[in-house]
Amino acid sequence: MSDPNYGRAFARWRAGAAQDWSRYTHHAFVEGLRDGSLPQENYLQYLRQDYVFLIHFARAWALAAAKANTLDEMAAASATVHALVHEEMPLHVKTCAAQGIDRALLEATPEAPENLAYTRYVLDAGYSGDFLDLLAALAPCVLGYGEIGARLAGNSGAYSDWCATYGGAAYQALCRNVGSLIDGAILQRLGPGWADLPRAAELQARFTTATRLEIGFWGMASRPVAA
Repeated sequence: MSDPNYGRAFARWRAGAAQDWSRYTHHAFVEGLRDGSLPQENYLQYLRQDYVFLIHFARAWALAAAKANTLDEMAAASATVHALVHEEMPLHVKTCAAQGIDRALLEATPEAPENLAYTRYVLDAGYSGDFLDLLAALAPCVLGYGEIGARLAGNSGAYSDWCATYGGAAYQALCRNVGSLIDGAILQRLGPGWADLPRAAELQARFTTATRLEIGFWGMASRPVAA
């Protein structure tokens, strides 16, 4: 499978974090989703933590809308908030409800340290940095799930709903839109030669750190579930 085309900046950041990116997108947890070997209790543990994560992630995208310079940037950020709240999170609610975990229990999930570290890193990137810092920190989750979903699309195993959500046309379109948002925002603020500026290294560092935090999140979700 060829690498997904989510824009120039993503391709550059992905290559700059190549080893970590592979560890993230081909993590044992992901491979368990692909072949169905992931224990159900670990999947539910992941969904509960990811539900908490997505609440903060939606807030970060709302912050991106507030930091945007143009109406198009605001529209793209708000569309992502909508997708998180109305597409991703309902999947978590539906799957957990089928296993006896109602919404109240889902929302009362204690936040794991790895979850806390990741979400606060992304929010801090937005509060202490600018729009580009925030996009670089947000990109690994949105676009990494898109890449994983594209690879797992068509899976008919135990986790086919998850694969269909992230490999489906709607989520893939969202990833292309986010990639376009990133490219446009960088071009507007830094110009066409941005890749040769010192700022490029700072954005790469944001992206790489967030990718490593994604690896930590998978690791947290893979831990044995307490009885």
